Amino acid sequence: MEVVGERWTLLILRDAFYGVRRFGEFAAHLAVPRAVLADRLAGLVAAGVLDRRPEPGTGRREAYVLTEKGLGLWPAVRALTDWGEQHAPAPGGPRRLFLHHADGARVGPDGHCSGCGTPVPPGDLLVAPGPGLGADAESGADPGTDGIGTEADSDSDTDSDTDSGTDANSGTGADSGTEVDSGTEVDPVTAALARPHRLLTPLLTSPPTAPVRRPSKGTP
Repeated sequence: MEVVGERWTLLILRDAFYGVRRFGEFAAHLAVPRAVLADRLAGLVAAGVLDRRPEPGTGRREAYVLTEKGLGLWPAVRALTDWGEQHAPAPGGPRRLFLHHADGARVGPDGHCSGCGTPVPPGDLLVAPGPGLGADAESGADPGTDGIGTEADSDSDTDSDTDSGTDANSGTGADSGTEVDSGTEVDPVTAALARPHRLLTPLLTSPPTAPVRRPSKGTP
């Protein structure tokens, strides 16, 4: 719990499994205060859960990648996601579906493919939007929560490590232009997760740009 028990840490880990790799992507999707995000990422790197490495072809931009130690946390992340779906369900059903990349069959909470019966490691999983994801968006809920937690109160985070001396931009390639207005905009990570995506592969292949406008209710 000293490694993964702090606020935001599990959401950061979940996003890392989804393929989020850059500081700016985490910041935009989770709406976490940047000093807090910098501290949590540094703690996960120090604990050997994430590895920070230069991203090829981007100069000084760095990426955060799960280590073998970090990959071992997938059953815990998946279990918490399933717990959230059970006890804080979306109106239309599951927010996310986990599928076997090899045959497209559903993968249950036990990690086994419902089609071929084999255990499926994280790298062979597809995460796809479920029927509840659209229902959440229509009701105004943040589509990035997946039932694991909520980012709605991030602006009131009074964590003691929000010291302005923590440089959230140092060497991370943070993208300050991806501010999220949950009522009108979708950040690049949320937009990318609206399509099936293989876990652990980079979710965005280029630095995030301006958020995509989310149609308001009643807009065609």
